[in-house]
Amino acid sequence: MKTLGIDIRHALYFAGENRYEAMEEKAVGAISTLDEGTGAGSDFLGWVKLPSATPDCLLTDIKATADILRKECEYVVCVGIGGSYLGAKAVISALSDSFADYHAPVQGNPKVLFAGQNIGEEYIHDLKNLLSGHTFGIIVISKSGTTTEPAIAFRMLKDMLVAQCGADKTRKLIVAITDEKRGALRTLADQEGYKTFVIPDNVGGRFSVLTPVGLLPIAVAGHDITKLIAGAVGMESDTLRPSADNPAQTYACMRNALYESGKKIELLVNFNPKLHYFSEWWKQLYGESEGKDHKGIFPASVDFTTDLHSMGQWIQQGERTIFETVISVKQPAVEERIPSDAQNLDGINYLAGKRVDEVNKMAELGTCIAHVDGGVPVIRIEVHSLDEYTLGQLIYFFERACGISGYLLGVNPFDQPGVEAYKKNMFALLGKPGYEKETEAIAARRDSFES
Repeated sequence: MKTLGIDIRHALYFAGENRYEAMEEKAVGAISTLDEGTGAGSDFLGWVKLPSATPDCLLTDIKATADILRKECEYVVCVGIGGSYLGAKAVISALSDSFADYHAPVQGNPKVLFAGQNIGEEYIHDLKNLLSGHTFGIIVISKSGTTTEPAIAFRMLKDMLVAQCGADKTRKLIVAITDEKRGALRTLADQEGYKTFVIPDNVGGRFSVLTPVGLLPIAVAGHDITKLIAGAVGMESDTLRPSADNPAQTYACMRNALYESGKKIELLVNFNPKLHYFSEWWKQLYGESEGKDHKGIFPASVDFTTDLHSMGQWIQQGERTIFETVISVKQPAVEERIPSDAQNLDGINYLAGKRVDEVNKMAELGTCIAHVDGGVPVIRIEVHSLDEYTLGQLIYFFERACGISGYLLGVNPFDQPGVEAYKKNMFALLGKPGYEKETEAIAARRDSFES
């Protein structure tokens, strides 16, 4: 099977071998804490053995449900926020035609769209205009059913769907992924008879892409979720025990050693534009897991070579508080060669006959050498190709490393108390029932921010 490789040679110098070795010793305890469920956040460790514990019957059910939506719809709107949309978006973007958004929708091969990840009035207006006159379905994802952003989008899209095709047909075109027993969305789904899938209680949103939360939209987009899970199963096995050969352990130890040496910002770098949304998923995974107790590496991302023409100067010569983790894709799925030109006015005939990817790989290598020479540590992760199996590997690799890394850092990697602050203020400002005292208390501060 294709394997994932990690190279820390060009980061080890900056972190120091002694510091890294000390992290390796601590990692044994962190992995034990993770696997035995003895640490903070142990109620949310359902993702750890999730790949190998996923039953074939669940995958069969998800595929059958996806086939119904694919048959009936030109568009399927996935309604969710955070981990309820980023994982699916990441995988679909990585596996799809780069210009899929510009192709006309075809019933039997619908476009998967996303809503509920923002509160943009223009966004929802434009989405409704796009859907008008077309057959569409909805996958709504929320444990509670009351999260503001997806609740607004779902209410508006559900009403539109009812108006277009009637209540009976609507019930067949909505799938709810929610809590097994509780919550507003569970109640509505049971009342209306929606097809449902369960979000496991012990899996947090940012770790949920390998549950129905991610698997159903990915299957609707036409991708093979059995292979995705198989890749994750392989990586689960490869990262099971503490070892110098455990790639998740290696990554977690190196990034924490670099953090202790003063590197406070991690740039996830890709040289393949299909991985842009994978980086967005990764940012939530690490930012929400480690950014607490006034600790944590700040996760950022760049798309190279594009961002070398905007961020390259800062990366090369700015403050030396950064390190890079480069995702390198060994084998593209297609082949394109650069033609020769008789006039050669652009001066690139020396590249004639070469694959575009060869030029890209030399840009990758040249960038890594330049950044290391400029004082930027580089961790390199190589995957064979962009397919379902490899993405399953990569997802589980980063999840597993995140759990280890959080415990090495000394935080609870599985809560997110800081996320609630903006919600409480928003509810108070909007006058939500039950927030009367908060509404009164925030009134004066509102004036100072708005004036």
